[in-house]
Order: sequence, then structure tokens, then C-alpha cells
Amino acid sequence: MAKPPLFDISAIDFSKVQHGVDVIESINPHRGAMRLLDGIIHETDDHLQVIAFKDVGHDEFWVPGHIPGRPIFPGVLMIEAAAQLASYQTLRVFPDIEFMGFAGLDEVKFRGQVGPGDRFIVVNQAIEIKRRRSISRSQGYVNDKLCFEAVVVGIPF
Repeated sequence: MAKPPLFDISAIDFSKVQHGVDVIESINPHRGAMRLLDGIIHETDDHLQVIAFKDVGHDEFWVPGHIPGRPIFPGVLMIEAAAQLASYQTLRVFPDIEFMGFAGLDEVKFRGQVGPGDRFIVVNQAIEIKRRRSISRSQGYVNDKLCFEAVVVGIPF
């Protein structure tokens, strides 16, 4: 059974971008095809709740080979987007940390598909943000449909 939504996103205006790629890239090191966040839609002042998005393109590197004729955004990239958002959250709380690395996953479930042309929404709720470890509960959506959920663990490197 799917976990309930982390928080009510019905009141969020998805047309308003709070922070664009410039801010994301000033915090996270990911670039090019490996930057999986295109914007921050909502962020609480304490950075514990963050909503971001990725506009999934028709020309992305995985499209020709990840199910030819029916491209599906790989689940590992859904998780990577959530990990990048968890890194963003932690580095907003501790800007002196140079790099947050992906350290683990728990409770991973894939529940839907994401494809070219979709706006993939990633919702993170921090469970713990400390200097030596961050833990976030993450969910991914397309058109209000839950596509994945996981607990993401990060550590500084």
C-alpha cells in the first residue's frame, strides 16, 4: 500500500518557479544530462519540505534505448532526482558542506511510469538533516499520480 502524500500539494502553484537551474547549480554539482532538477517550486524557510520538478525531454540520453518505441524514464533516475533534491536540502541547511553523496535507500517502491513530455514532480520531506547524515522521505508524481516513493540517505564526502 502506498504511503499517504508527504504534504498536500493541491495548494501549490506549479506554474511559479521559486528557484531555477541557476540556483540549483549554485548548490548542487550536477551538470548536463546528470542534472535531474529543472526548478524548485516550493521550499519552506527551514528547507525541510521541498518540491522540485524535471521536465522530461524527448531527446534525453536514455530515450532511444530504455524501451525502444515506448520510452520509460528509468527508475534509477527517479531515485537520483530525489537524491539530488535531498542534497539540495542539506546543502541549504549546511552551506559549508562541499558535497553530499548518495549513501542509501530504504522502502523503495515504483508505482507508475514517467515518459518524455511529462513534468516529473519530486517531493521531499526531511526526516533528519545533520552534518554527518541526511534522511529524506521522497515521492515522485506525474499528473497527481504517485510514481515512486523512497527514503533517501545522504552523507558528506
